[in-house]
Amino acid sequence: MNKRILIPTDFSKNALNAARYALDLYEKQNCEFYFLNVFHVDGYTTDYLALPEPGSPDYDAALEVSEKAFEKLLEVLALHNDNPKHQYHTISSLNFLSEAMKHIIAKEAIDLVVMGTQGATGRKGIIFGSNTVKAMEKITACPVLAIPEMVRFTPIKEIVFPTDLKTNYKAKELDYLVDIARMHGSAIRILHINNTEELSTTQHESKEYLESIFSTIECTFHTLTGLSLAKGITTFVASRDSSMIAFINRSHFFFGTVFSKPLIKEIGYEATTPILALH
Repeated sequence: MNKRILIPTDFSKNALNAARYALDLYEKQNCEFYFLNVFHVDGYTTDYLALPEPGSPDYDAALEVSEKAFEKLLEVLALHNDNPKHQYHTISSLNFLSEAMKHIIAKEAIDLVVMGTQGATGRKGIIFGSNTVKAMEKITACPVLAIPEMVRFTPIKEIVFPTDLKTNYKAKELDYLVDIARMHGSAIRILHINNTEELSTTQHESKEYLESIFSTIECTFHTLTGLSLAKGITTFVASRDSSMIAFINRSHFFFGTVFSKPLIKEIGYEATTPILALH
């Protein structure tokens, strides 16, 4: 069965880079790529109760701009990787990005969302834009893979899986991580960051369960002490030149709460590695 990949795009360099990464990641797989552009009509925002209808001059003009941009995008992608295993679909939508994504994920049975970490209007110095963080937090029907702008695809030699070992994992939640590791012959590095190297009984059990889930692929366990969670992850990944960071989307672990700074944003300031949010 073909993999179905959704790639939101605003036709920025970051979005183009994410698309190229996705094509290379699935170079050897039969895939259908769905490119989504959420367009806007001059003089209107999605806050308006009455938006232009299809067939109206304003709507059709904005739609034409989106469709012409798609023509150029497909030409560029064909030069990058004209792969007979890949099929492309383009979707132009006047909608909220999150709503348009959820609709397509459900309608097309999407397996993965791949998106850039920052759009065309991104603020300097902020690597993870609000749309990316929102997608990683709110999209629960499939994994979301965020690609920093300067990252180019290289063989996935290892994927770092940070964990507090306090979560009751389910094998199904990690299916995609195991799948991508097998696809590229990647190793999984389970990373535990704590104030002490001592593990509780519950944490030992969680560690053993994770190792059983990853038993069919290369897997090693690592502990760091004396570092914050964000610093520990970025230091570990940088020291090993790891290919990807993967995590289970747990609000208390990666996104924090209203009382603490979300970890994803802390890492986002220095992001040089693709981040995979599993659900």
